[in-house]
Amino acid sequence: MSIEKLLIANRGEIALRIHRACHEMGIKTVAVHSTADADAMHVRLADEAICIGPPAARDSYLNIPAIISAAEISGADAIHPGYGFLSENAQFAEIVEAHGLIFVGPKPEHIRTMGDKVEAKRTAGALGMPLVPGSDGAISDIAEAKAIAREIGYPVLIKAASGGGGRGMKVVPDEDQLESLMQQAGSEAKAAFGDDTVYMEKYLGNPRHIEFQIFGDGEGNAIHLGERDCSLQRRHQKVLEEAPSPVISAGERARMGGIVSKAMADMGYRGAGTIEFLYEDGEFYFIEMNTRIQVEHPVTEMITGFDLVREQIRIAEGRPLSVEQEDLVFSGHAIECRINAEDPVTFAPSPGKVSMYHVPGGMHVRVDSALYQGYNVPPYYDSMIGKLIVYGRTREGCLMRLKRALEEFVIEGMKTTIPLHQRLIADPDVQNGDYSIKWLEEWLERQKIE
Repeated sequence: MSIEKLLIANRGEIALRIHRACHEMGIKTVAVHSTADADAMHVRLADEAICIGPPAARDSYLNIPAIISAAEISGADAIHPGYGFLSENAQFAEIVEAHGLIFVGPKPEHIRTMGDKVEAKRTAGALGMPLVPGSDGAISDIAEAKAIAREIGYPVLIKAASGGGGRGMKVVPDEDQLESLMQQAGSEAKAAFGDDTVYMEKYLGNPRHIEFQIFGDGEGNAIHLGERDCSLQRRHQKVLEEAPSPVISAGERARMGGIVSKAMADMGYRGAGTIEFLYEDGEFYFIEMNTRIQVEHPVTEMITGFDLVREQIRIAEGRPLSVEQEDLVFSGHAIECRINAEDPVTFAPSPGKVSMYHVPGGMHVRVDSALYQGYNVPPYYDSMIGKLIVYGRTREGCLMRLKRALEEFVIEGMKTTIPLHQRLIADPDVQNGDYSIKWLEEWLERQKIE
């Protein structure tokens, strides 16, 4: 079934990204927005716009009845959830489909399976993906926890089965602290996610965060589009991403890509997905799967020339994958900097009115942002206000182009993390690709001392 009108159940740069893909495919768009986003760029450019509630996300972008009503009022025949908000809500996907609408995303059962970290780990293992040694599922008995910890060796990591962002996560250095830290993790998880279920994994000392982009057609066919290195993180939030990873060889890419694409084919997965791994000492360990488009998808687009959002829409229409694995060519290097409306030193949020806005240009420079001069960045949502994505034939050339682009980028009226990125890419470790998931926080601590 071809989509003629698509409702975008999101805001900001990803809503604009989806709108552009739709218009390039001849599909009309419907923007939904809160009262705080009445002047947003995705609202201005969409063919239709419908207000779905007040500023708070729970009353607007998370308001399922309002979004479904907007789809029915506008005559939309599909809904794209973007990332965040309702994008990994299996109930929302089920409701969309129950109303005879096309959900641009995976099958609801796959969203549900991969949204439960314990079930996701069990499923990934059954599909042949390498796992971090740990408990087979949830643990509540301290004697069982001690036995597992002794077997895999300390330190161990206690993690919440629901949620993420580092909440309900505790590193246990030895057996003496296991019981108290396990109770703390459960309490945190209960407070944050309403679920005190926890499980245990071997704690990896200094891994990198490597994720593979996959696509499935829902009919047993799947491909991978290589890896992204997302190791530069602060408080479990990604700051800068690059593709390919500076430490993954072509052989490792082909081997792991083959494993993940076969797993998704066996699962009958539909649409875009990202399988995330920790990588240490030449070994990959599955941590989770995101059943949606990722913030960092543009770096994959840059090195493959493949439009991921367009492919999401095609797959949702019931079409086959537009390419086969052997057709994909990985070329050059791409880096993405997340630009946040935050103080670049303290990371305090800094919403405000954009008094001046100038984006960098030139060959292989892309800016994904919904900003414009005079726009008021609202304080109610995530602080990311744009992404700078740069491509080069080599990683060194890409870094030089990124340095130049950051120098050109002007956003006035608020503090942004542009200066942070300028300092980051000047560091020899980043220039050499020599960093792990712990590197950025340790680097920030050193900056304070200096």
